[in-house]
This record gives sequence, C-alpha cells and structure tokens, in this order.
Amino acid sequence: MKSAHQIALAIGAVVSTVLLASSAATPALAQVRGGDSDARHSKHVLLVSVDGLHQKDLDWFVRVHPESALAALVGRGARYTDAQTPVPSDSFPGLVGQLTGGNPATTGIYYDDTFNRALFAAGTTDCTTAVPGAEVAFTEAADRSPNALDAGQGLAGLPASILSMTGQPQTLLDPKTLPVDPATCTPIYPHQYLKVNTVFEVAKRAGLTTAWADKHPAYEILNGPSGKGVDDLFTPEINSQAAAPYSAGDWTKDNAATQQYDGYKVQAVLNEIGGKNHSGTKAQAVPAIFGLNFQSVSTAQKLPTSDGLTGGYLAGGKVPGPLLSKALDFVNASMARLDGAITAHGLARTTTIILSAKHGQSPMDPAALTRVADSPIISGLNSAWKATHPDGSDLVAFSTDDDIMQLWLSDHSQAAAQFAKGYLAAHSAAGNNIAGGSTSVTSSGLSSIYAGVEVASYFGTTANDPRYPDILGIAQTGVVYTGGASKIAEHGGAGADDRNVPLVVAGLYGNHGRTVSAPVETTQIAPTILRVLGLNPNDLQAVKIEGTKVLPQY
Repeated sequence: MKSAHQIALAIGAVVSTVLLASSAATPALAQVRGGDSDARHSKHVLLVSVDGLHQKDLDWFVRVHPESALAALVGRGARYTDAQTPVPSDSFPGLVGQLTGGNPATTGIYYDDTFNRALFAAGTTDCTTAVPGAEVAFTEAADRSPNALDAGQGLAGLPASILSMTGQPQTLLDPKTLPVDPATCTPIYPHQYLKVNTVFEVAKRAGLTTAWADKHPAYEILNGPSGKGVDDLFTPEINSQAAAPYSAGDWTKDNAATQQYDGYKVQAVLNEIGGKNHSGTKAQAVPAIFGLNFQSVSTAQKLPTSDGLTGGYLAGGKVPGPLLSKALDFVNASMARLDGAITAHGLARTTTIILSAKHGQSPMDPAALTRVADSPIISGLNSAWKATHPDGSDLVAFSTDDDIMQLWLSDHSQAAAQFAKGYLAAHSAAGNNIAGGSTSVTSSGLSSIYAGVEVASYFGTTANDPRYPDILGIAQTGVVYTGGASKIAEHGGAGADDRNVPLVVAGLYGNHGRTVSAPVETTQIAPTILRVLGLNPNDLQAVKIEGTKVLPQY
C-alpha cells in the first residue's frame, strides 16, 4: 500500500443563495497569481479539520438534520465520498499531508511520536561520542511546561487569557526535549524535521497572510523548512490540566472540557475573519490560508462516558450515541458561527471553505472493540530475543501503538525484523471487550505484519531512510492497544474506520450539491488550496515528487 487518502470537505462560507449568486458573477473575484486565466479564484481558503469525523457521520448528520449548517454547507459544495487519509492515520501525517500534498515517505512524518536511527537523543551535548538513535516526540512532551494550557508562556488568568498566547509557538518548545542533529549538534525543531514545503510557505512567498490553530505548540511544523510559513499560529496545549470544574485530567478527559477548549480556537478564527490576529488585539489582513482543528468529535468517540452520556456509537456502529451526537451539534453550531462571520464581514464571495479530518476513529461498532495491552507483547518479544542473544539488550528500542503497531528495533538488520515478525505472528494476547469482559486475540492482535524492507516497500521509501519503523503491524478490526478500559476507540491504522473521512469544498467554482464518488486522497487538498487561490500547485515539493493531483472538479 503506497499512499493514503483523505481530502477535505469544503464548506461554503455563506448562505446558499449568496454562494449561488457569487458563482454566477462574471467579474473576477480575486487577482490571478499563478498564471491561470480562470476568474473564479478565491482570496481566502478556510480549512477545517474535525478529527475523528467519518464520511458516514457526516451523511448521518445531514440526513437527520437537513436544515443544519453542515447540511447547507454540503449542499453548496462538492462532496467527495471516498476520501482517504494517509497511513498511518495519525494527526501529524494526516494534517501534514493536507498541507504539503505528500505521504510519510515524502514528508518524513510517520507519526507525532517516532524514532530516528540517524539522530542523537534529546539533551546530547557531546556529539563526538554519542550513539545514533533518538525518540522524536513532537507532542505535549516537547512543551516548556506540558501541564500548562499556554505551554509555559506564563499567562495570568488562564484559561480566559489564552487568546493572548503567542502566535509564534516555537518559543514554547523546550530545546532539551528535541532530538539533536549530528551535523550541527543542535536541537531539531519540528519545522526543520519536515522534508518538504507547505502551502503556507507558498502563500507567504506570494506576499499573502497565513494563520492556523491547533492542539500542540509542536504544530509549528506547519511553518515548513523555512520556519516562516505561518504568520499567526495559535496552539493552546490540549494535554494540559483542564480548568475547573474539569479536574479529572487534561482537556480530552471530559467532552464538555474539549468543547470549551475547541471554542478558544473557534474564537481565534473568528477574530481573524474580522481582520485581526488570533487574539483580536492587532489588525492584520484576513489570511489567504487559515483554519483550525476540532477535537470534540474525537474525544466523544474515545470516551466510554462523559457528562452523564455514553460515548461512541450505538449498537451496529451506524448511529452516533448521545455524547457523540452532542459533539456533532457543537461542531455544527461552530461552523454556523464561522459562516455567519464570513458573511457579516463581506467575505462570502471570496472565500472557499474545506472541511475534512486528519483521521477517523476505529472501531465504530462497539461490539468489535478489543482492548489489548501492548506492554506484555513487547516484554515477551524482548524476552524471546534475549533468550537467543546473550548481550542482554532489549530488541524494541521504541514503539508507537494505537490501533496500529510500529516498532523501531535496536538491531536494524532484516534478520532481527524477521525475528520480531515471527514472534508477533505466533503469539496470542489478552484483551477485554466493550463490557470489560476478558478475551484474547491471535497474532498479537495484528492482521498483517511487515518487517524491515517490507515496511520500506509498504511506505514507498528506501531502505536507508532512518525514519520508518522496523515493524509495521496492521491491527485486526476493532483492536485498540491500550491498558484498562479508558477508551473505546483509537486511530492510526489502515482500516476504513480510520481513513474514510469526509471532504467537501465549497466556494466559487459552482459545484453546488455535486457528489464525487471517485477515490481521492486528502493529500490532494494541498494543491487544491493553491489552485483555488490562483497559485501554482507545482510550487509544492511533495506535489512534484508524488504527482499529487488537484481534486476533481477543481
């Protein structure tokens, strides 16, 4: 399997009648910048990622709520019903794919927490004797203060003051947590780790304003290799301690807390629509490319219960349960606010909205869930290795396991990878089901296992790529690697529930109510954004490397 798919659902920024009128207008609505003579270019593209959202979820919501904001947006946009995210279907490769046009082999981004065989460990200061091999953790672990909503900026009066957070979150990362470059013996920031440029960098080169809002300061990766792609990057830390009355943990542990957290990002974008920076304190041009990420649907899919409501889906997995329905209502109301602001500020005729998701969530059917603890599996593999290798070192150097299994081994040989593959395939593992009852899975819960060069081939990279895992395990349907009973769904895998996300693009091209059933990938969002703005999609390095196409109808 080479590329993964996901494209974005585009949501038209205004009421249907306004968009219909705009599509019929004859004058040019935006200056053509890329040599394209089409007069229907937008001045602004708003990209919205509703993490966890499936195409089936959007279909259900529109059917049950035909007068909703989401239904109106779908009705005036082009809807792509077979859009697929990259594999792994994680937030980092998912969003990076949307904004570069590339899959992990091209972008170098296989997950948000990975291992690199060529780099030195965080904190290394003596690079003459250091041994290569380092965790690359672009998560809350990279924050100067992982427990603070502002990631250590020290704002007073949180969470009310969070909109005052810096728009340059690179300053909120702790360099002592970052992997070290052997060539310079200096920490590698997320934007430096990305191998190709972003749509933001292309827009900046054209003299345009850019902005984004997301869940970790490490999303400064979107600045791209230049480090200058996003003018205004708002990244409140979602895995910080939630404010009262949400005392049980971070903002993901209670769905009402997640909605409050998402609300800050919505307000940031509303401020940008109004011609201000994310805090609303400084005038700036309305961004040419901007947007945000919603987490509310994702946590409603993962949490067994929250706010007195059951999480996930009803029996059969086709209908959202009460908590998820509430989260979808919140997203719908938020989109109505964004649409209304775009209209109120006179931007309806020059704005295209793209709605999609970085990833889906698996399993949708609660009866399919099997929670499996991965630590006994890894411990067993290490013990089996040591029994035949008397040097006593663990075979597994690092692992990332959600509803996918990625292992980086201390021995990078093909023989070691085959040993690990054989062990995983031959061993059963204990688990528990949705009701907490004991069960077990064969082959460590995996349906397919790739080892060594097989993994490189799967991703379409070369054997000397220091970033790809030595073992890639595709989980059996419904298997989630997690201890206890704290979650009922996860993402990262290669199944339909993980990858089939919605995509609607609503704007000036007159594709109102059009349904495209042909398979597309969410990496196609990036060149489509540039095409919509009248910029050249081939200015994206990943587009040229992979031949990523603009979405059909654009």
